[in-house]
Amino acid sequence: MVLMTQDPLPAADGAAVAADVAARLDRLCAWAAGAAGKPLPPAVRRRAALVLSDDVAAITVASREPQVAAGQEIILRESGPAEATVFRSGHPRASRVAAASANGMAITWAELDEGFRPIPCHAGAYAVPALLAEAEATGAATEDVLTALAVSYEVSTRIALCFPFRRLTVHPHGGFNAIGAAAALAALRRYDAPTFRDAVTAAATMVAPGPFNHATKGALVRNMWTSIGAVAGFRAADMAPLGIAGLETALTDVYAGCFAAARVEPGELDRGLGEAWSISRGYHKMFACCQYMHSAAEAALALAGRAKAERRAPPARIEVETHDLGLALTDVEPATVLAAKFSLPHTMASVALLGTAGAEGFESATLADEEFAVLRRKVSMTRHPEIGEWPKDRPGRVHWIFADGSRWTAECENARGGADQPFGEDELLVKFDTLARPDFPSAGAVLRDLVAGGGPESWRETVMRLTA
Repeated sequence: MVLMTQDPLPAADGAAVAADVAARLDRLCAWAAGAAGKPLPPAVRRRAALVLSDDVAAITVASREPQVAAGQEIILRESGPAEATVFRSGHPRASRVAAASANGMAITWAELDEGFRPIPCHAGAYAVPALLAEAEATGAATEDVLTALAVSYEVSTRIALCFPFRRLTVHPHGGFNAIGAAAALAALRRYDAPTFRDAVTAAATMVAPGPFNHATKGALVRNMWTSIGAVAGFRAADMAPLGIAGLETALTDVYAGCFAAARVEPGELDRGLGEAWSISRGYHKMFACCQYMHSAAEAALALAGRAKAERRAPPARIEVETHDLGLALTDVEPATVLAAKFSLPHTMASVALLGTAGAEGFESATLADEEFAVLRRKVSMTRHPEIGEWPKDRPGRVHWIFADGSRWTAECENARGGADQPFGEDELLVKFDTLARPDFPSAGAVLRDLVAGGGPESWRETVMRLTA
């Protein structure tokens, strides 16, 4: 037998780059281990509470989907002792790993979880399922949960920034999931710096090569990657104190070698640690679809509002000028609700026919609706001629052409929700309450207290209030 090997970085300076990344990862993990034991700056703490609340609401609304509920039942069959809550109707309890897996299955399903704007990475979704299960099982303090979330968010996003992909080949839900979960557990458990690093290097080797086209083509397994990542994160964090870890070069071995990232940016791992927290650069979503379409959706909603006021019929066809990422979302016959959420034609049809880009516009019934189908085929897409620098790098210009030949146009340079144009806290709290209230009537009050800094001292007590 001939064993073939390949250096993670074939360039001549590959070993030096790998060593630089390893050294900077050590510094990142040392910072993370120290930060896990300190109070968060007030603004960062508030952001962490909003991210946590957003993700709990996203889990809850998705758990009403028949496929999610059925999948969670399969996961819970093999559960051990009841330690942590699954955020769904009846709020069943399961072992911490099973609960994390079940919540992880739901957290990205509705496309209403938050994300990180500078690079594809939904760091909250990778951390929250494992973090909340561990915190409830152990009776951890709520403030420690928020700190662990902010710290793990920092670790995940910095690793994502260190290894930008050449093209949208590896989906971040696969590529960074286990790292977020392991880092959250390491922070909550107050691992020292070497053990924290061991958990991260082990987790890096357990991530999934989730193909990005599985999202755009609607393969529902994409929603399982955050479930599997939560389980892998537990295993990495559990074994790190035993010395079961990855190589010091694990990050470059995986991301520059196996995943062939476009380049390596070692400085992203430790530049300005603690000065500007990544969690403060995230975005929230009101639209239940891929963020790459949000500017076009905002523009289309402006046209829908005008049409409603003037009592105009829906347009006969729609033209969209968008950025390069948006141009890839072309599916006119989405086979699943996930495919619809990554279809710009479907999103445009939803706004034109229902006046919304919310969850109801992506329900299963819309996929086969003949009026939707006809209008999806009447959507054309071209490259926007004036794509700006971040954060105006994802513009959308939408033209509605009516049967009588009249033409309306609206444009959005940059969708709301990011750090530059954030939603107000009250807007977000209404969102959280609306999504969670059918299963958790107390959600609005509990999450409002969480954001404001009130409520029970332990996360376990917070969950008891939420599920009462």
